[in-house]
Order: sequence, then C-alpha cells, then structure tokens
Amino acid sequence: MMKQLTPLLVGLAVLAPATTDLHAATRQPNVLLIYADDQGSVDANCYGAKDLVTPNLDALAARGVRFTQFYSAAPVCSPSRAALLTGRYPQRAGVPGNVSSAEGHAGMPTSQITLAEMLHDAGYFTAHVGKWHLGYTPETMPNGQGFDHSFGHMGGCIDNFSHFFYWNGPNRHDLHRNGTEVFENGRFFPDLMVEEIERLLETPRSQPFFIYCAFNMPHYPYQGDAKWYRYYTDRLPYPRNLYAAFISTLDERVGRVLRKLEALGLREDTIVIYQSDNGHSTEERAHLGGGNAGPYRGHKFSLFEGGIRLPAVISWPGRIPEGQVRHQMATACDWLPTVLDLCGVSPAEQQIDGFSLRPVLASATAPSPHERFHWQSGGGRQTPQWAVREGPWKLVVNGLETMPEERIFLSNLDRDVSETHNEAADQPGLVQHLTALHEEWARTVNQP
Repeated sequence: MMKQLTPLLVGLAVLAPATTDLHAATRQPNVLLIYADDQGSVDANCYGAKDLVTPNLDALAARGVRFTQFYSAAPVCSPSRAALLTGRYPQRAGVPGNVSSAEGHAGMPTSQITLAEMLHDAGYFTAHVGKWHLGYTPETMPNGQGFDHSFGHMGGCIDNFSHFFYWNGPNRHDLHRNGTEVFENGRFFPDLMVEEIERLLETPRSQPFFIYCAFNMPHYPYQGDAKWYRYYTDRLPYPRNLYAAFISTLDERVGRVLRKLEALGLREDTIVIYQSDNGHSTEERAHLGGGNAGPYRGHKFSLFEGGIRLPAVISWPGRIPEGQVRHQMATACDWLPTVLDLCGVSPAEQQIDGFSLRPVLASATAPSPHERFHWQSGGGRQTPQWAVREGPWKLVVNGLETMPEERIFLSNLDRDVSETHNEAADQPGLVQHLTALHEEWARTVNQP
C-alpha cells in the first residue's frame, strides 16, 4: 500500500504557463528520468568533450534545454538519489551519506514521500529500472517507496555480467525484480535494463507512466562494449580510454530507449530528463580516474564544482524550448517540483527544497529560483565537508584534498569558475555571513 498523501494548499502550486510552448498538454505526459552514475562534468560532446562519441546525448540536448550550472545535492550516490526522488536536501530526506549495499540494511526512511508515490497517487504507472542504493529491506526497496515495478540492483554497483557485488565481501549476487532475486548470468546488465524498459513501454496501458532509469554507467567496473574499447584504444591514453568506452556504451543505451519511444509514438508525450548523479570517480576501483571535470576543480566526493556541477538536460518536444541553453543555477531537488508542475500534479504535504524550473525553461532571462544552496558531505557531525553558494559566491569548508590554508575556501564563480583563488582572507565579513547561513541551515535540516 502506498503511503497516504495530502495535497499542499500553499507553496508549490502549479504555475501558470510562462509561454505558449509550455501550455499544459491535453493528456498528462509520461516521464522518463534517466540518471547516469559518476559521469564527469563535461563528459559529453554537448558539454565540451572533444574526445568522446555521444551522439544520442547530444541529440537529446538538441531537442531540449541544457543546463550549464546544474548541481547535484551531494557528491556521492545515495544522498544525491534521495534528493532527486524527494525534492529535499539529503539531510532532510534522512540520507546524509551512502547507505549500505548489503541486504537487510535500511536506507531512506519510509516516511519520506517520493516522486514515484506522488505520481502513483495521481494515476501514473511507476517503474524503477537499474541502480537503487537507497535501502535493501522490503520497505525501503523500490516497491516500498512508490514504484509499481522494479528491476535492478539494490546496492551501489555490480559486475555487469555476473551481477555480483564484489567490493566489500563476502561477494553477493544482487539482481532483483519486484523484490525477488532473479538470475541472468552472463547477460550485460545495461542491455537487460533497456530490454526491461522496452517491455514496459510496449505493454498497453491507459495511464501515463513514470520510469526512473538509473543506469550504472560510467560507474566502475569500466565494462564498455568491445567495439568501443577497440575504437578508443589508440585514440586515448589509459584510463581515459576505458572510461570513454563506457560513456559511449551508455550513450548507445540511452539512444535505444529514446528510439523505442519514437517507434511507439510516445516521444512527444514524454518528458525526458537526463542527469549525472555526481562527478567522475578517481577511486582505485575506477583506475584512479578517466573522467573529466573540464575547467572545474574536484571530482566525486568533493564539494568543489567538479564533484557536484553536472550534465543535465530536459526535453519535451513541442512543449518546452528545443536546442537552448540555460545558465541559471538549478539543482536536482528541482526535478520533483518541475515534473509535478508540468504534469499538473499537486505535491504531497512535505517540505520541498526544490522549485519548479518552468519559468527558467521558458526564458533564458528568468532568475534562478535559488537565492542560495547548501551541501554537506562526510566527516561526521564534527568535521563535515560543507559548502554554500549564494549568487556568485561559494564557500567550501573542509574541502576534499585541500591544503591546511585552504580549509576555508571562498571563491567568486563569475570570475574564478576553477576555484583556484581563495578570497577568504580578503572577504572576512562574507565568510562570516555564509558560515552563519550554513549553521542555521544545518540546524534545521539535520535529523537526529
């Protein structure tokens, strides 16, 4: 049974359309939310990569709106996903860090109301396909959090052919359909994902659908198609060649899903959203790198831009602008209210930290809905890594891989997007102001 929802009477009301392009459809649209895993900040041609083959991601951007200042709510997997599905800061959603990848361990509290639950109660068929990493008990797995259908792995990653989790023993098989373990030994998991989505799309149903497609690429292990390994072997150095092969493998699977929508005549009726969960990994298990943050400092786990500023695109042909770019600051918390707004669905009675991006989609000159945004990750309650951005100013405290003199790092992103010049000593009043803002935020969002 789904958790009972109560519409909000104030706050996130459905906005009036800002332009004729954004007029509500006569039928509620379908929603396909594609979430990549550990994709670097600039790792697609449409984001500036010159050494990658990503025609399907580029085509998606050409048919929609691409963001250049889009932030994940966390630099690691679980909290970023919690924010995506609840529209709330990870701390408020009860997932401040990664949850366990072992069966029997809970994750996001069941009191949290997800986008899937809200859309289900509005009459949508809801499905999760791919990575979960938000709980491994019946009540915290996808079917307990609003999804009518679920297929994928519950932990943080799997080997794509054996479907075992090998990174924290004992080795354990992790492939489930609707809470039941299933076996597809030897089959490439991204292909299994696409086939599952194709079956869901081909199933006749009268209600609109919401499919959360959480690809486990390019997260380690780097297991791209052999043809892409051959293509990149002599073109790129190690480990960029391994990572690039997995990016192009991801791109092809995205293309397969989009072509199925087209073949079934569903593309114009479907909102497609694409985002990476956090920056590229430099872990040993990821060959110490391979991804690219371009001009940005940092990577996965870091609150510098390279860990949280990521590719993000939304496309709904005929309903939102196509081939356009938005430079306003936006965040993953904004997808939930944006989707509800575009679908004409009232949100549940739960504090939402995101805002509908509908005005931003309609106009390149609309202001960002965020006056400021906060992050906190790792280090426990005593020495967490945290950051706050207000306008162009961004303060990072206890940042990853910083020198002692950089423990408090203030930058102006308008003139220093690479976060190389620390202005904290020159702006003590601003540091004090942003610190006070963050302390108040932490007091209100951190659960006991």
